[in-house]
Amino acid sequence: MPTEKQSNTAIFICQMLSNFYQPINVFRYDITVKTLYIQAGRKDEFAIIVKQDGTWDLVL
Repeated sequence: MPTEKQSNTAIFICQMLSNFYQPINVFRYDITVKTLYIQAGRKDEFAIIVKQDGTWDLVL
């Protein structure tokens, strides 16, 4: 299960994407590395990885 910090960060990121009218295409929790993965954008141009401590990286 995601940590509370991961969950809060994911909610913030999803809300931010929604405010910019960007579709969220993939939302997945990877149990092996314990990260949340969000893939978004009209052409899947955004990949966001949320770590256990709530920090996140944008992979273009």
